[in-house]
Amino acid sequence: MTILNDTQSVLDLLRTRKSASAKAMTGPGPAPLELDEILRCAVRVPDHGKLAPWRFILWEGEARAAFGQIMRARWQALHPDHGAESFAMMQGLFLRAPVVLGVISTAGDHPKIPIWEQQLSAGAVCMNILYAATALGYACQWNTDWVAYDGGIASAMGLAPHERVAGLIYIGTAAAPLEDRPRPDPAALITRWTGP
Repeated sequence: MTILNDTQSVLDLLRTRKSASAKAMTGPGPAPLELDEILRCAVRVPDHGKLAPWRFILWEGEARAAFGQIMRARWQALHPDHGAESFAMMQGLFLRAPVVLGVISTAGDHPKIPIWEQQLSAGAVCMNILYAATALGYACQWNTDWVAYDGGIASAMGLAPHERVAGLIYIGTAAAPLEDRPRPDPAALITRWTGP
């Protein structure tokens, strides 16, 4: 029988998790069975009403370059005064890692479950992807960039009008050592409620 919420090794991961920069990733990325495992972990999130208010878009292999052409054309249409270097950078966004996983919030009106709670669930999916990919030994980064907020790109992704990009998760192998950054002191962020 599976032990649920087994924390014997999870706390170390939670205490030490660090994103890698997508700009400093290389291959390999997760194999198909590993990606399946990552997604199985991803969906183990709080989900009020069991709505599963999210879905995934996967870019790997040649699909990354093909979508890069779309991003370049859109960026060029939005910013025709930018130079060739800027256009090339936008074209290469998804080539920074072997796998790019889009988490799409499908939150919508519901008689009992607020949209905000559904969106938070999509954010939790993004975080679980980072934990699972890291636990499997991969470098990963949750990103959005302009791509997540542009209507033309949303159309190219096949998003419905109510859908939003919750995150673009880059997954690969770190090409440079990770460096930690200062973290906030939790004690400085807590207010103990003592009454009205």
